[in-house]
Amino acid sequence: MAGKTILIVDDEAPIREMIAVALEMAGYDCLEAENAQQAHASIVDSKPDLILLDWMLPGTSGIELARRLKRDEMTADVPLIMLTAKGEEDNKIQGLEVGADDYITKPFSPRELVARLKAVLRRAGPVDSEAPIEINGLLLDPVGHRVTIDDQPAEMGPTEYRLLQFFMTHQERAYTRGQLLDQVWGGNVYVEERTVDVHIRRLRKALGTDYENLIQTVRGTGYRFSTRA
Repeated sequence: MAGKTILIVDDEAPIREMIAVALEMAGYDCLEAENAQQAHASIVDSKPDLILLDWMLPGTSGIELARRLKRDEMTADVPLIMLTAKGEEDNKIQGLEVGADDYITKPFSPRELVARLKAVLRRAGPVDSEAPIEINGLLLDPVGHRVTIDDQPAEMGPTEYRLLQFFMTHQERAYTRGQLLDQVWGGNVYVEERTVDVHIRRLRKALGTDYENLIQTVRGTGYRFSTRA
């Protein structure tokens, strides 16, 4: 994710600065604009990887700019997060209706902003390879959305499938429950961490006695997928 360029569009310089500091500390490059005209010029010139767009801008509003960007095929695919001081539900819905990928209400913590931004960039990233993944007779086929164990189909729910796909493509590293929630459920879905434990249990059960030990509990951290004992 680092090295990505984020355009911050807000008419208040202190807010732009606060966001830029948080994002630069997290390894992102930042561009800034204080109105829709500057923002549009910057988008055309620099093609940022994501736009943080304030709802209330002088002149052309943020929502109007968002609408314009999503209508133009050159800019329609750039991920967009709306920033707003208003918590009203209709604004949120309006923002998502014009094509915003997420929505953050001010005031927000820099940590929340970075987490939500990562989740949106990940969802907007290239689709994972469609090649099947095989580990010791355990085969996951992303195209057919099927898992087989020693050539026999394995029954599992969609969440267990996504967990297994994440684990098989990210082996030998321990992940916290929070990281798994962010990666598998998506960063703006509010699910309790112990939900992860329930799905891990179900996944182990689906893998059966020969393969359940590939998913290891890491005490004090979370879980890892490993072929090492």
